[in-house]
Amino acid sequence: MSSTPAQAASRELTDFTGELIGPEDSAYPEARAVYNAMIDKRPALIARCADADAVARVIAFARAHDLPLAVRGGGHHGAGLGTVDGGVVADLSPLKDIHVDPEARTVRVGGGCVWGEVDRATNAYGLATPSGIISTTGVGGIATGGGLGHLTRKCGLTIDNLLEADLVLADGSRVRASADENTDLFWAVRGGGGNFGVVTSFLFRLHEISTVVAGPTFWPVEISAEVLTAYREFLPNAPRELNAFFLHGSVPPAPPFPEEIQLRKTAGVVWCWTGGDTEAAAREMAPLLDALPAPLLHAPGPMQHPDMQGMFDGLYPPGDQWYWRADFVDDIPDEAVELHAKFGAEVPTPQSTMHLYPIDGAAHDVGNDETPWAYRDARWASVFAGVDRDPANAELIKRWAIDYQEALHPYSAGGAYVNMMMDEGQERVRASYRGNYARLARIKADRDPDNVFRLNQNIHPAPKPRYETRP
Repeated sequence: MSSTPAQAASRELTDFTGELIGPEDSAYPEARAVYNAMIDKRPALIARCADADAVARVIAFARAHDLPLAVRGGGHHGAGLGTVDGGVVADLSPLKDIHVDPEARTVRVGGGCVWGEVDRATNAYGLATPSGIISTTGVGGIATGGGLGHLTRKCGLTIDNLLEADLVLADGSRVRASADENTDLFWAVRGGGGNFGVVTSFLFRLHEISTVVAGPTFWPVEISAEVLTAYREFLPNAPRELNAFFLHGSVPPAPPFPEEIQLRKTAGVVWCWTGGDTEAAAREMAPLLDALPAPLLHAPGPMQHPDMQGMFDGLYPPGDQWYWRADFVDDIPDEAVELHAKFGAEVPTPQSTMHLYPIDGAAHDVGNDETPWAYRDARWASVFAGVDRDPANAELIKRWAIDYQEALHPYSAGGAYVNMMMDEGQERVRASYRGNYARLARIKADRDPDNVFRLNQNIHPAPKPRYETRP
């Protein structure tokens, strides 16, 4: 009688530094769950890895048993690419080390950390590095996929602040990638996702950011076109210290939002000012506010950076149904504004939303080919997120997100931020890396020729060159 992968692992992975969990274990239901409850996969084995040696052993085990391997950091990916039916999950959640060097202005972070943990550790020294907008997101996905968030215009993408990465490769070897070591990997891992190895440790540059002025401004969705038109003209001319993303959504149904506007559909802007006190922030926000009717709510205020990063955590806890679509955007013509207004008025559930994240400022200081992120010349990244707690609404939120994105796609730059894509096929992956795809494929062929790390926005290994022999 053949054994299950979990049983085989318990025999073969003796002295494993971590925890091996199979379907028969009481911890399995919690261990297999990911952030997006629309994903319901049943791995044959979940291996919680406590160090790089454990990661290497899990990779070798999956290869020896010809099992697909998924790698999970925070488990936030919308398409559920951190898990797999019938395969092995290398769960990095035990890798929680964080070391801040305030003199060097760096932080070394274990591959299982989430951003809230990092933000709190660095904030103790008045420092921060850019990440996303939800603090429960894993470091690994953002730090290898790109990293858009509240600090983009001031500090660049997360990948622009990555100084080193320690990886376990498909053959089990452990390497460090930096500007001086394994430079091919260092280029590839800064935007190429989990295609090249398992990153067990990151070293990031830190910036002097502690208190910010942050929060939302909401206008009635009925004037969405007017708000977006003003926003598209305002933001590119604002100083880098002012980040502001546009959104469609509903006012959350809880304090501190006034009860009389809770659940109201809105067009909004979420601000983050890193350039000084509230008076300076007000001066820089004023041109947009002065160009529009009085908002339903204008609530930016001073707060610590970690509090800003956790601002959306309560609205988007683990266990909701999610469906994402995304695009990069160069310009927002009037025709696109009208389509945004149409779909913004049709937001299907209180948690569903559309965001336009700015990519300009410091993100434009890096060239299109300096990292795999091939849309440095774009000005926004759009994400269309259907979200709801009730599984009965899964099809409703999925349809809205797809229809919204497909209606706006003709006005897009072509590709999308890979961390905000579902499993949409190889053509979309290629479009998202543009001219950088061929170089990524060559590095993939060198570092992971068998495509062991394929449960991601996959880059296929370049075929080996064929040489003709002459008689």
